[in-house]
Amino acid sequence: MSEIQQTPAIPQGEMLLLKLGEVVLKGLNRKTFEDRLLKNLKRRMAHVADCEITMRQSVVYVEIPDDADADAVMECASRVFGFATISRAAVCPEKTLESVIATAKDYLAPNFAAAKTFKVESKRGDKKFPMTSTEISQHVGGELADLFPDVRPDMHHPDLTVHVEMREKYAFVHAGPVPGAGGMPIGSNGRAALLLSGGIDSPVAGWMMAKRGLELCGIHFFSYPYTSERAKEKVLELGRKLTAWCGRMSVMVVPFTHIQEEIRDKCHEELFTLIMRRFMMRIAERVAVEYGCGALITGESLGQVASQTMPAMAVTGAVCDLPVFRPCIGMDKEEIVTIARKIDTFETSILPYEDCCTVFTPKHPNTKPKMPKILEAESHLDVEALVDEAVKGVEIIHLP
Repeated sequence: MSEIQQTPAIPQGEMLLLKLGEVVLKGLNRKTFEDRLLKNLKRRMAHVADCEITMRQSVVYVEIPDDADADAVMECASRVFGFATISRAAVCPEKTLESVIATAKDYLAPNFAAAKTFKVESKRGDKKFPMTSTEISQHVGGELADLFPDVRPDMHHPDLTVHVEMREKYAFVHAGPVPGAGGMPIGSNGRAALLLSGGIDSPVAGWMMAKRGLELCGIHFFSYPYTSERAKEKVLELGRKLTAWCGRMSVMVVPFTHIQEEIRDKCHEELFTLIMRRFMMRIAERVAVEYGCGALITGESLGQVASQTMPAMAVTGAVCDLPVFRPCIGMDKEEIVTIARKIDTFETSILPYEDCCTVFTPKHPNTKPKMPKILEAESHLDVEALVDEAVKGVEIIHLP
């Protein structure tokens, strides 16, 4: 029997109720997305607690073991893409109003202590239950008003909303859902290679595309001895931060020193960054294809630096056949920083270790390059041999 058709095991104590997001809009292929979402959730939860996980009617039930850290389980679930909301709920011993009221009295006592007003919202998923949702809310609300006389009912702007859910087999009580991670299940839309520089933007770009269902692998260009081992470790730490949201991830470290030295010695200084980025895109595409990726992801934001003007991006993107996703393209720096703080990459990104993009930076970079001039400059380099050398030297690092 499919996991999706299973009824939740008899629960005790607390459970998480995870409501599906965009997946519910899918048609005949919906089960494929649901299976992927369950697989992702189970794999991530395995590192936190031995939870029983089942799904029924677009709701995933996560039973929290008595010996588990419920806060850690909740945090883990909140970072799994594909869920719209998460509710941390108490399971009523019986599916009766008496049991619901008794459970709400104990489970939500801290919430009532902090509130001055409340109301009850009920959802009757089990249509065989003999009362309507409105009747359930009225009855439970009246009893709770008597039990907590200092907290008055307010149907319009309550401090606390008590949620009662009558599901097929069990009744649940909780203080309301919190937003889930949203998006699509990781891996449901394929795999892409993220150019991970060590700055603020690229981890955010990777997170944004992972939210759209892409499995990530990272590509980092390493220019030792111009950049240090600490700079490399910084990038790997950023990758580890992303795995909290994206699951497993590998980082391909590309030796880039020889290419940069060749460009420095044989090309005009103002074109250095552009030619370097064209090499990056060529190499990234080769590595991406080899590892089953269907696209590249960069952290470029229009006009942020000289190499991210529209003419410059046209020049650097021209060497690729794969699509290049630039999710930060229309974002201000502050918007990017806000997301970086949310996903806990900001403090790592601002560590003062140089990356290859800051090596041999021209004083006056060309912001409006012309393709003939770029091609003429590249004619002094053995492009294919340099790309082959870099691809052969790739080091693969698997992150947990």
